[in-house]
Amino acid sequence: MTTPAYNFDTCPDRTGFGSLKWDKYKGRDILPLWVADMDFVSAPEILQALQSRLDHGVFGYTIPHEAPIEAVLHYLEREHNYAARATWLNFLPGLVPAINLCCHAFTKPGESVMTATPVYPPFLSAPDYAQRELIKVPLCLNPDDQWTLDLDAMEAAIQPNTRAFILCSPHNPVGRVFTREELIAVADFCERHDLILISDEIHCDLVFDATAKHTLTATLSESIAQRTITLMAPSKTYNLPGLACAYSIIENPQLRARFQKTIRGIITEVNCFGYAGITAAYSDGEAWHQALLAYLRNNYQLLYDFVQAELPGITFRPMEATYLAWLDVSRLGLKDPLAHFEQHGVGLSDGTPFGAPQHLRLNFGCPRSRLETGLKMIKTALS
Repeated sequence: MTTPAYNFDTCPDRTGFGSLKWDKYKGRDILPLWVADMDFVSAPEILQALQSRLDHGVFGYTIPHEAPIEAVLHYLEREHNYAARATWLNFLPGLVPAINLCCHAFTKPGESVMTATPVYPPFLSAPDYAQRELIKVPLCLNPDDQWTLDLDAMEAAIQPNTRAFILCSPHNPVGRVFTREELIAVADFCERHDLILISDEIHCDLVFDATAKHTLTATLSESIAQRTITLMAPSKTYNLPGLACAYSIIENPQLRARFQKTIRGIITEVNCFGYAGITAAYSDGEAWHQALLAYLRNNYQLLYDFVQAELPGITFRPMEATYLAWLDVSRLGLKDPLAHFEQHGVGLSDGTPFGAPQHLRLNFGCPRSRLETGLKMIKTALS
């Protein structure tokens, strides 16, 4: 079977369309390589599904109907060997509100939530917004110089009032795909301390390293499944964040009831285009997905080789997933790394909100020529 040809080398002009990524620098000559959406047109199968929904012409309130439910369940079994049930699903307009609402649903004021840093900023802000204590445990490096969870430090930091652990798997921003053994260790930690495991797995289909394999946390064992809140969405993989369609998977009926009670009256319905998008992505988007992974793999190699050869002051450890590169710029001695590179024409994500000053995150989910331009700007900024 011939793989269709998809064009990842060009992208329509995104300025003037309310793009968070591009309009941040409206009127400034800065190339945006920051927030986590890709500069790629989504899969044609998804565009066709959205056009068909548009042609219907009626955009009333939409419930989670058979098509998206079946698409999600078939996808979970096909891609992740997870035989989930429809009753375990809750469709949501995004994972950020889901993380925040999990802090309300599964902890009480005065209790604490643990996570590992650096990490996606909402992991750090959600407990505070809910008036919960945040326990931050830094990631560490294993003997292979890979980022991993520091179980000893987690044991030392946990408190009697700790009720939940928020896991990012695969990890944003360091790009690690945790092994099954690493995840079992986290699961064991959560079971021994009676913690709810909130597992954000939104990047699970962006594993571009052929030697790495993502394992859904809830599939590790029946016991860990009963304390896991799995959060997923097609938005990162298929470049659909603007459609606002995510979902949780909660096997434990008591935890599911607590979550559903908490979100009642707060979380709105997913819109009809979100359901159309998720259905098409999971049902018909696999060929595009595989082509995307190949393109990201090449972009990553270009980026990694360039940093090693041309940017000796920046530390960039190998990664296995996502399209978000984590750069340690501490050796450069810059007072404000983000501002320095913006002054030289390239917009990156500041590491400070991730819990790691003197780091920057670079989005390489873009046409190769755009990445090459950005890397030349970064080299100029260092010279």
